[in-house]
Amino acid sequence: MEQFISTLEVTTFGEGFLDITNEINQLIKKNNISKGILILSSMHTSCSLIVNENADPNVLKDLQKYIQAIVPNNSYRDLSNNKKEIFYDHYQEGEDDMPAHIKTALTNTSLSLSILDNKLTLGTWQAIYLWEHRFGRKKRTLKIHIIGEKTKTIYN
Repeated sequence: MEQFISTLEVTTFGEGFLDITNEINQLIKKNNISKGILILSSMHTSCSLIVNENADPNVLKDLQKYIQAIVPNNSYRDLSNNKKEIFYDHYQEGEDDMPAHIKTALTNTSLSLSILDNKLTLGTWQAIYLWEHRFGRKKRTLKIHIIGEKTKTIYN
C-alpha cells in the first residue's frame, strides 16, 4: 500500500455544479493507482462536494431550487407560529455568504470513494460535483488523499 496526496484547483462560475469526476479519474490514472480508497476534501466553507446523477440535468436544477428554498438569502422565517423574519448576523461578505455556509453545513465537505481498475467506483449515473454556493466566480482548492496500490509493471 502506498499513500498519495495531491491538490486539485478548480474555478467555479457562480452558483451551481461543476462535474469533477474526469479530473479525479485522470489523476488516478496519471499516478497509476489500481485500487484503493480516495478521500476528497474541500478547503472551503461555502461550497460542497456531492455524488449525484449525471444523466438528467434536471436533477441538479431541482437540487439547486430546493436548497435555495430552504436556505434563502438575507433572512429566513422562523418555524414557529409567528413566522418572524430573522436576518443573518454574518453578512459582511455579501448576501450569499451566510446562506452558502448553511448550505455547506447541510451537505458535505468531504467524500470517501473506492478506486478499482484505475478509476473511481461510481454507479452508472453517478458523478462527483463541486457544488458552488456563492454567486461569483471562485477558485476552489480540493485535497485528494489516496491510500492504495499501484498497477504492477510486468517486465519480460
